[in-house]
This record gives sequence, C-alpha cells and structure tokens, in this order.
Amino acid sequence: MNTKTINCIEREIEIIGEAMSQILKLNPNIEIENARKIVDTRNWVIHGYDKVDDVVIWGIVSNHLPKLIDEIEILLAGE
Repeated sequence: MNTKTINCIEREIEIIGEAMSQILKLNPNIEIENARKIVDTRNWVIHGYDKVDDVVIWGIVSNHLPKLIDEIEILLAGE
C-alpha cells in the first residue's frame, strides 16, 4: 500500500473511533461488540504515531470492519 492510502485508512479509523466514542456517551449499552476497543484503536492511531503498525491496521480493516458494518446495519434496521 502507498502512504496516501495508509493515511486515508488511518483517518477513517480515527473518524469511526470518534463516532463510537460519541455514541457510547449517548448509549453506553449499545449492542456493538467491540465498541470500547474501537475507541481505544482510535486513540492508539492518533497518539501512537511511531507505534502504528500497518499490518495491524490492515488486520482491523479486513477482519473487524465487516462485522462492525453488519452490527450497524442491524441497529439501523431496528429503528
């Protein structure tokens, strides 16, 4: 991956994490399995520049993002 793509992915993780943080303030019992870990990942990306590992980021995108999308779609369908 090139630097531009990596930066874009990291920025999206920051945005998702910040959104989750705001959602948890409104509803701490929201049915998203890894809600707290999502916020923690956002903090890691923002504050751990020298420690952010592209392999870990790609693992999050590949393995965890699809599940988050499914959970959000279920929540939205229930509204």
